[in-house]
Amino acid sequence: MGNIVMSADDVRRAITRISHEILERQQGADKLVIVGLQRGGAWLADAIGTAINQIEPQAGVPVGYIDVSMHRDDIGLRPVVPGAISRISFAVDGSTVVLVDDVLFTGRTVRAALEGINAYGRPRAVQLAVLIDRGHRELPIRPDYVGKNLPTHIDDDVRATEAGVVITNQVAP
Repeated sequence: MGNIVMSADDVRRAITRISHEILERQQGADKLVIVGLQRGGAWLADAIGTAINQIEPQAGVPVGYIDVSMHRDDIGLRPVVPGAISRISFAVDGSTVVLVDDVLFTGRTVRAALEGINAYGRPRAVQLAVLIDRGHRELPIRPDYVGKNLPTHIDDDVRATEAGVVITNQVAP
């Protein structure tokens, strides 16, 4: 059993806040698309897309998903296991793409997503929304929208779902 750091209500509130922040920064939802990173970011992308479309019902912001497994920089170091199918059924050319992931750690998955999104067109801008930013970056990646900054030990396991956020395998300080 792990340490619960966000309850389901905390997660819901963070999703609502992030959704409002996205709309405020974009000054609306014109040419805005949401793309969740498979697997962990898919549920969060759905939740953010739903929240944005409830805040601005006329917006109709599309939500898609990208599997980054073929774009990872460690592809030769471990077996390639596709996470899930990429599904982006809308044009990204000229749009603002908000990449969504549940937990930001080293930044390598986000780097792979940036490479992967190019197969779908050339966005005007790409932003990053994460529920948890746990630090320990290995690449110069910084989120634009964060649910919670959560300093962790490098060996900790952080799991984020709609039911809450849990840290397990913590190493004692």
